[in-house]
Parts: sequence; structure tokens; C-alpha cells
Amino acid sequence: MKKITRIPLENPADSQPETLDPTQRPKATERAVSARPRNPNRNIFSVRPDVDTTTLLAHASETLASLNVMTLDFAYQLEGPQRNVALALQQLTMLTELLVNRARDNLDPNGSVAVDQPPVFH
Repeated sequence: MKKITRIPLENPADSQPETLDPTQRPKATERAVSARPRNPNRNIFSVRPDVDTTTLLAHASETLASLNVMTLDFAYQLEGPQRNVALALQQLTMLTELLVNRARDNLDPNGSVAVDQPPVFH
């Protein structure tokens, strides 16, 4: 049989109210953040070490192309300074995509797979 233990609630009149200082986090937030496990070496995403550079650049280029379209679509939904920021992000994405594409061309000018290496499938 389970024993039910009641946790006494604090009386609001007895406890000190938290100050509303915007530079400090509330105590409840501090407890939640400090209880969270911290392991900076734990990565949840990784890239397989056997993937060749051309394949990595191809995926990076496709991801940047998608990001380019998404930021452009998003920018058209905004107005004023927010739209300008979104358009600047879109332009940076587009420039980065161009750099990645040039790097791909420099590595493999013909766009073919090397004969001595089999293609890596994902």
C-alpha cells in the first residue's frame, strides 16, 4: 500500500515576494536551469566521417538554396526594418551558396564522381 505524503504549501504571507529585477532570472527558472544536465561534449547531430568533400558541399549547397527561398518568402511577409533584416539574411545566404558552389566547381570541374572512389549514398 502506498503512503500518500502531503507537501505543505507555503503561506504567501510568510514568504518573501520575488523582486522583479529584469536583469535576474526568477528562482524557479534558476532551479530549472541548474537541474538540467550539462554536457557540452554531447552532440546530437553528426556527419559521417567517410563522406567525401564533394558530397558535403552538394548537401550544403542544397541546404543553402532552401534557406535562401525560405528567407525570401519570410521577408515578403514583413515590413519595415524587420523586412530589411530578413532580406539581408537572404542575401548572405545567397552569397554563401555561391561560395559553396564555386568550391564544388573547384574540386570537381566536370561535375563527375571520381573513378577510384565509389559514391557515398545517404
